[in-house]
Amino acid sequence: MAAQIEREFSGVVAWYGLSTEAWWAMVRVRGGLRLVEAAGPSELREAIVTARGWSWPR
Repeated sequence: MAAQIEREFSGVVAWYGLSTEAWWAMVRVRGGLRLVEAAGPSELREAIVTARGWSWPR
């Protein structure tokens, strides 16, 4: 699933954290990089699209 998300969003690195049981992505935003966290793949897609305003950490 993480590889599919990476294919959907060019330049994004995505993974599932076994210890945290959360989905993560490193996203380029204006001015640098942003780490976003989500509960599932669908929410991670939303986090990637809205990375500048994503409320992380929860």
